[in-house]
Amino acid sequence: MSTELGSKIKELRNARGYTLEKLAELTGSSKSYIWELENKNPPRPSAEKISKIAEQLGVTIEYLMDDGASITVEDATDARFYRKYQQMNEKTKSKIRSFVDLWDEDDSE
Repeated sequence: MSTELGSKIKELRNARGYTLEKLAELTGSSKSYIWELENKNPPRPSAEKISKIAEQLGVTIEYLMDDGASITVEDATDARFYRKYQQMNEKTKSKIRSFVDLWDEDDSE
Protein backbone atom coordinates (compact mmCIF):
# COMPACT_ATOMS: atom_id res chain seq x y z
CA MET A 1 0.00 0.00 0.00
CA SER A 2 2.47 2.63 1.10
CA THR A 3 4.70 2.43 -1.95
CA GLU A 4 1.77 3.50 -4.12
CA LEU A 5 0.58 5.92 -1.45
CA GLY A 6 4.05 7.44 -1.18
CA SER A 7 4.39 7.82 -4.93
CA LYS A 8 1.06 9.60 -5.16
CA ILE A 9 1.83 11.96 -2.30
CA LYS A 10 5.25 12.81 -3.73
CA GLU A 11 3.91 13.34 -7.26
CA LEU A 12 1.06 15.58 -6.10
CA ARG A 13 3.29 17.47 -3.69
CA ASN A 14 5.80 18.19 -6.44
CA ALA A 15 3.03 19.18 -8.88
CA ARG A 16 1.85 21.80 -6.38
CA GLY A 17 5.40 23.00 -5.79
CA TYR A 18 5.33 22.03 -2.12
CA THR A 19 8.46 21.07 -0.26
CA LEU A 20 8.33 18.39 2.40
CA GLU A 21 8.40 21.20 4.95
CA LYS A 22 5.48 23.04 3.35
CA LEU A 23 3.22 19.98 3.14
CA ALA A 24 4.13 19.09 6.72
CA GLU A 25 3.26 22.61 7.86
CA LEU A 26 -0.07 22.60 5.99
CA THR A 27 -1.09 19.24 7.43
CA GLY A 28 0.16 19.59 10.98
CA SER A 29 2.69 16.83 10.41
CA SER A 30 6.43 16.65 10.71
CA LYS A 31 8.74 16.74 7.71
CA SER A 32 10.04 13.31 8.68
CA TYR A 33 6.50 11.88 8.76
CA ILE A 34 5.80 13.09 5.20
CA TRP A 35 9.20 11.78 4.07
CA GLU A 36 8.45 8.38 5.61
CA LEU A 37 5.07 8.21 3.89
CA GLU A 38 6.75 8.96 0.57
CA ASN A 39 9.81 6.75 0.94
CA LYS A 40 9.30 3.99 3.49
CA ASN A 41 6.86 1.26 4.18
CA PRO A 42 5.35 2.68 7.38
CA PRO A 43 2.55 1.11 9.38
CA ARG A 44 -0.89 2.26 8.36
CA PRO A 45 -1.02 6.05 8.49
CA SER A 46 -3.79 7.61 10.52
CA ALA A 47 -7.00 8.52 8.71
CA GLU A 48 -6.75 12.02 10.16
CA LYS A 49 -3.29 12.62 8.66
CA ILE A 50 -4.22 11.12 5.29
CA SER A 51 -7.36 13.26 5.25
CA LYS A 52 -5.34 16.43 5.85
CA ILE A 53 -2.77 15.45 3.21
CA ALA A 54 -5.50 14.66 0.66
CA GLU A 55 -7.18 18.00 1.35
CA GLN A 56 -3.97 19.99 0.86
CA LEU A 57 -3.12 18.06 -2.32
CA GLY A 58 -6.61 18.58 -3.76
CA VAL A 59 -7.65 14.93 -3.96
CA THR A 60 -9.67 12.43 -1.95
CA ILE A 61 -8.52 9.93 0.64
CA GLU A 62 -9.86 7.21 -1.64
CA TYR A 63 -7.49 8.27 -4.40
CA LEU A 64 -4.45 8.22 -2.13
CA MET A 65 -5.33 4.83 -0.67
CA ASP A 66 -6.34 3.21 -4.00
CA ASP A 67 -3.58 0.74 -4.86
CA GLY A 68 -5.38 -0.58 -7.92
CA ALA A 69 -5.22 2.78 -9.71
CA SER A 70 -8.95 2.53 -10.39
CA ILE A 71 -9.41 6.18 -9.38
CA THR A 72 -7.72 8.84 -11.51
CA VAL A 73 -6.38 12.05 -10.07
CA GLU A 74 -8.94 13.93 -12.17
CA ASP A 75 -11.80 11.88 -10.69
CA ALA A 76 -10.44 12.46 -7.19
CA THR A 77 -10.14 16.20 -7.81
CA ASP A 78 -13.72 16.33 -9.11
CA ALA A 79 -15.01 14.30 -6.16
CA ARG A 80 -13.25 16.63 -3.71
CA PHE A 81 -14.74 19.66 -5.48
CA TYR A 82 -18.23 18.18 -5.36
CA ARG A 83 -17.93 17.39 -1.64
CA LYS A 84 -16.85 20.96 -1.04
CA TYR A 85 -19.70 22.23 -3.23
CA GLN A 86 -22.27 20.25 -1.25
CA GLN A 87 -21.25 22.09 1.92
CA MET A 88 -21.63 25.56 0.41
CA ASN A 89 -24.59 27.80 1.10
CA GLU A 90 -27.31 28.09 -1.52
CA LYS A 91 -26.24 31.58 -2.67
CA THR A 92 -22.71 30.36 -3.47
CA LYS A 93 -24.06 27.24 -5.20
CA SER A 94 -26.30 29.42 -7.33
CA LYS A 95 -23.34 31.57 -8.42
CA ILE A 96 -21.33 28.50 -9.37
CA ARG A 97 -24.23 27.09 -11.39
CA SER A 98 -24.50 30.45 -13.19
CA PHE A 99 -20.79 30.34 -14.08
CA VAL A 100 -21.15 26.84 -15.45
CA ASP A 101 -24.15 27.91 -17.54
CA LEU A 102 -22.10 30.80 -18.96
CA TRP A 103 -19.27 28.44 -19.88
CA ASP A 104 -21.74 26.11 -21.57
CA GLU A 105 -23.00 29.02 -23.65
CA ASP A 106 -19.43 29.91 -24.68
CA ASP A 107 -18.73 26.31 -25.71
CA SER A 108 -21.80 26.13 -27.93
CA GLU A 109 -20.82 29.16 -29.99
